[in-house]
Amino acid sequence: MRGPTKDLELDSKALGAMPIVNRFLDKLHLEAFFEHYLPHKDPRSKLPASLGLGLVLRNLIVAREPLYNLSEWATQFDEALLGLRPGDSHLLTDDRIGRCLDQLFLADRAVLLTDIVVHAIKTFGLEMQEFHNDSTTITFSGRYRNGDGRPYKGRTTRRIVHGANKDHRFDLRQLLWVLTTTADGGVPIWCSVEHGNTEDSSTHIDTWNLIRQLVGSSDFLYVADSKLCTKKNMAHIQQQRGRFITILPKTRVEDRQFRDWLQTNKVSWTPLLCRKNVRQQDGPDEIYKGFESTETSAEGYRIMWIWSSQKATLDAEARENRMERGIEGLRNLARRLLGPRPRMKSVARVEAAATKILEETNAVRWLSFEVVQEEVQRFKQAKPGRPGKETPYKRLTSSRPVLRWKPQADAVQYDTLTDGIFPLILNDKTMSMKEALLAYKYQPTVEKRHEQLKTVLQVRPVLLKSPARIEAFLFMIFLALLAQTLIERELRRQMKTEKIDSLPLYPESRSCKQPTADRVFQLLELIRRHRLVGADGSLKKSFYDPLSSTQRTVLRLLGLSPSAYFGDGDQREGHRG
Repeated sequence: MRGPTKDLELDSKALGAMPIVNRFLDKLHLEAFFEHYLPHKDPRSKLPASLGLGLVLRNLIVAREPLYNLSEWATQFDEALLGLRPGDSHLLTDDRIGRCLDQLFLADRAVLLTDIVVHAIKTFGLEMQEFHNDSTTITFSGRYRNGDGRPYKGRTTRRIVHGANKDHRFDLRQLLWVLTTTADGGVPIWCSVEHGNTEDSSTHIDTWNLIRQLVGSSDFLYVADSKLCTKKNMAHIQQQRGRFITILPKTRVEDRQFRDWLQTNKVSWTPLLCRKNVRQQDGPDEIYKGFESTETSAEGYRIMWIWSSQKATLDAEARENRMERGIEGLRNLARRLLGPRPRMKSVARVEAAATKILEETNAVRWLSFEVVQEEVQRFKQAKPGRPGKETPYKRLTSSRPVLRWKPQADAVQYDTLTDGIFPLILNDKTMSMKEALLAYKYQPTVEKRHEQLKTVLQVRPVLLKSPARIEAFLFMIFLALLAQTLIERELRRQMKTEKIDSLPLYPESRSCKQPTADRVFQLLELIRRHRLVGADGSLKKSFYDPLSSTQRTVLRLLGLSPSAYFGDGDQREGHRG
């Protein structure tokens, strides 16, 4: 550089969303909790476990870089934002981070998680009257020979084995991830990692007991899918004076009895809810109606039947699509049978092939078929040679299988009369049908957290080969999910308080009515701070990228002023020295 600035060097570092993340992590007191529950200090370690885990957590929240790239990722930021001393980013090797995860695994993670969650409940004022539970699978490729549940330094590990994979990857091994969220913003409140072949229904009693300890009483509403609907699960909650809502499985006799009753009886549906179509802006309104059965379940619980206009449409479309695929498959099979050299010549082989087609297209219920032997006549020259007018021919008769099919009219009519209905089973004797419906309709929020787990957080424990480190890493994934959700909840609550309908967070400044934490991180991702440093290392001038009006609004809604965001009480954007 020329003139008085020839000895100056420009130092630019990323800020991004890190000040926001730090604010929420500080409110959660995570570093203090790590310090308390990770007492195994290795004098040889240059990286304290609490600091290493904090860096892993920040990376998971905003970047999702692999652990082996943590050092390179950290160099983008001012070390102070990450709790590091200048030049300490080289300490973030994958071996050191792995040892931090080992220490977390050896800690009492159940008590640690309880203390973190209890603190979050008090700090953020989370409502604790209603909880939603669901599970998903985390898939692993590879053999994982040491993922058989063998102990690690005296502590058991989870079995990474095959099971009922939620992603339909039955060829891969897995662990079961069980998550419970509040109805207050869908905040993750509890998580457990179970053996890969654990049956979902067996996790509810332990989960409910843990939630009861967090709440301090049993008078909360526990909402889950049909895996909760077992005699043992429901009886446990009932005996402990808890409340539950779940779906009555189609395998239950009560479901079949009501659907049979619908074939010859008319239901007096009660209007419950009418709202705009959330899937199609120009689509018809979503309408919900309810009918409470006079008959209780076999265990004596209430059964409420809900009719959804949207589900009725989806049920009809799904049936038509399956029938069309089934018919197309049968038609192709019949075409091959009529070819000059069909490979299948026996009735049994054709029947097996047709059955397989209907099973693969899930159309067995609505289509039937028959295979009959049909005589086929053809003529062949009686003598060799070129055919002419006087050439004699002989008639040959053979048989071949012919495939015919037709719709099962009775089954189609039966299911048409039951399109759009689903049964809720609950033990609360005072809850209205509308209240029960609204409680259950919040269930997709916990499913959204699972989507966030696999897309936004890009959970990839497959890169770790140690089952102990995998379990510790998944613990960190839960904390990252908790932090992201709290940021999202705070932003939406403040928008509601200030009556802000949307923010221009999408590309081309399109409006976003339900902003997510990830969208906020993308908005702030490119903001940096810049410093001009002299040859002797002295700071000569500092300045920052200017904030847009949208960025200022988001910071204000999240409780940060621009000066607090930049970490200087007397800063002026773009021009400070």
